Amino acid sequence: MVGHGDGRRRLSRKREYDEDDVRIRPGRSTRPRTRTRPRHADAVPALVVAVDRGRYTCVLDGDDRPITAMRARELGRHGVVVGDRVDIVGDVSGSPGSLARIVRIAERTSVLTRTPDDYEDAVEGRQERVVVANADQMVIVNALADPPPRTGFIDRCLVAALDAEIEPLLCLTKADLAGPEHLLDYYAGLDLPYVLCRPDAPLDPLLERLTGRLSVLVGHSGVGKSTLVNRLVPDAERAVGAVSAVGKGRHTSTSAVALRLPGGWIVDTPGIRSFGLAHVTADSLLHGFPDLVEASTKCPPNCDHTGAGGTCGLDALVAAGGADPRRLASYRRLLSSRAGDDPTRDAEEAGRAGADPGE
Repeated sequence: MVGHGDGRRRLSRKREYDEDDVRIRPGRSTRPRTRTRPRHADAVPALVVAVDRGRYTCVLDGDDRPITAMRARELGRHGVVVGDRVDIVGDVSGSPGSLARIVRIAERTSVLTRTPDDYEDAVEGRQERVVVANADQMVIVNALADPPPRTGFIDRCLVAALDAEIEPLLCLTKADLAGPEHLLDYYAGLDLPYVLCRPDAPLDPLLERLTGRLSVLVGHSGVGKSTLVNRLVPDAERAVGAVSAVGKGRHTSTSAVALRLPGGWIVDTPGIRSFGLAHVTADSLLHGFPDLVEASTKCPPNCDHTGAGGTCGLDALVAAGGADPRRLASYRRLLSSRAGDDPTRDAEEAGRAGADPGE
């Protein structure tokens, strides 16, 4: 019994610790850190043609094989978008399951940006989104009928294009259903190039404008943009949605994608309801209306061009017949919308101006 009790006492006795029981965190690596980055001398140039959840589809110059790539960690937070010129390393064979790495992004010649909305209190209201990089031309696709042309949307696209220093081109579809005279009269004060597209006519005039350029196609749903893309690139396999009875089409394209043409590229973008301009400064917004810019030099100092003071040079220009009053009304709608003072976007007034619901 005594021995048994001594055993219990020995088991319950607190054990003494020694240096072997002390846990020491491993020290940092002794390898010296360096800011030198790999040169990637074996990198090859490519064009980003699609982006999908952290994977980038690229093509090499003169080669249509799609190469899947990921962004190298050394790029940090630099975003990669459709139209970017990049250098890639790794497996560039394009075989199934292969993966390359984007290690460099070339300096962009242009960046087309839009915001989801103009209002600060809207969901993601003023968060900028890059639509495409390195575009030379914006093709604004608008239908002449079914649905009717929307000059408010066209005006927004023109502002965004000129702010990004991208040449605009007005592409009018469904010209077999209506004539362009009324719409072209609205833009009579601008040197705005345009092409007419009919379903029963060749697209040679448009192809001529696209040759040698990277062009981004923008347009709201239902204007026939996807049909146009399928005619330009027969194997594009872009879905074409039917226009609903109320004149609003379904969103048939879900992501931007670059498609090769003979001698050029087109970037097909999703159908969008509006082209937010919150990222555009007030001065750049005015320069998106070249027919009004010169008259602004006759405004009094610090004129906000809203017309509230009654002395704006833009009002004098319209009164003298030097500009279309609908153009001034459109500019002021965008100005108010950008300031968040026009939650209804004045749809009824835009309709009376002889155009569309405005946006």
